Amino acid sequence: MHILPKAGFHRLLEALAERYALYGPVRHEVSGETLFDRAEDPVRIDLDAPIPYNPPKGILFPQSECVMSFRYDRASKAASVERAGLGAPKALVGIRACDLNGLLCLDRFFLGQEFVDEVYLEHRKNMFIVSNTCVHPFPQCFCVCTDSGPAATEGFDLDLTDIGEGYLLQAGTPKGEAMVRTLGLAEAPAAAATLRARAVDRSIGLFTGLAVDNKAWISRAVNRITTGFIPNEVWEYIGDQCFECGACAFVCPTCSCFNIEDTAAGEERSDRRRTWDSCSFEGYTRMAGDHNPRKPVEDRRNKRFFCKLSFSQSKKYLRPGCVGCGRCVRVCPGDIGLPNVVTAIRRETAKQVPHE
Repeated sequence: MHILPKAGFHRLLEALAERYALYGPVRHEVSGETLFDRAEDPVRIDLDAPIPYNPPKGILFPQSECVMSFRYDRASKAASVERAGLGAPKALVGIRACDLNGLLCLDRFFLGQEFVDEVYLEHRKNMFIVSNTCVHPFPQCFCVCTDSGPAATEGFDLDLTDIGEGYLLQAGTPKGEAMVRTLGLAEAPAAAATLRARAVDRSIGLFTGLAVDNKAWISRAVNRITTGFIPNEVWEYIGDQCFECGACAFVCPTCSCFNIEDTAAGEERSDRRRTWDSCSFEGYTRMAGDHNPRKPVEDRRNKRFFCKLSFSQSKKYLRPGCVGCGRCVRVCPGDIGLPNVVTAIRRETAKQVPHE
């Protein structure tokens, strides 16, 4: 580990800006809302800002993206296919542990199965990640319930932990080690690992008093969703609350559903675009002939929370599909963010347990 003085943080940003487009938590100038967005001016990146309203997944899995183009020259009758350009390499600075775990879920979806998504892979290869340990929770947080924080354990090139007068800087990859050498930082004392562990323990101890908006003790819900022992009435209740807006999927760091469509881009060119989709939408599972195996909204809610909490999904992605960021609670107009669904399942489970 190394020590990065707080005054030296901008040296790190400047060094990254020489090779990467910088993204991080920035405060909107008018609303004051924190967004994970492009920082044309590195000074705007704020490591103390609250959890951004949007997850960083949109940087490597954009909401709408051209993945390839088709061209046809009528005169020569020649056809060609072109891969879309992905732009400059990107550095994600100040990403919280919950969002980093969300990116690791996306990695396992796009890269860790039978087929590798080459477009996503190109985004991922050209990325530098600087994670930021949460030294205190925010009201919406419940990462301790989903084993997603408050500190990152993998997936980062560099990790920062605020220890007051500076940051403990830990390199997680050869790219990170090269950046440390570029900065010429001093080695941290032998007790640095203890300092980081104390900061994490202190953060966890603050959850009871600060993270007051949500709690999601998910173990019983995982058991019931995996085994299917949830009455239909529970899903019907949840379905009745759902507006089918898809907001929960769009702000979720782990949701990976998408649609593919070809669009005309002139007389001789068509673009193939990938756009975000959501299992909340009725059309998501609609088939040719208008058959829809998941037409009732409660069936679609069932599917969403199966993806987030079932053991089979956890086995596939090596962790639950929820990272405890609390964004779904914030955006859901029907008040059925994941913590509230877990609460409904646990209450129903308690009714089924016989009392002596």
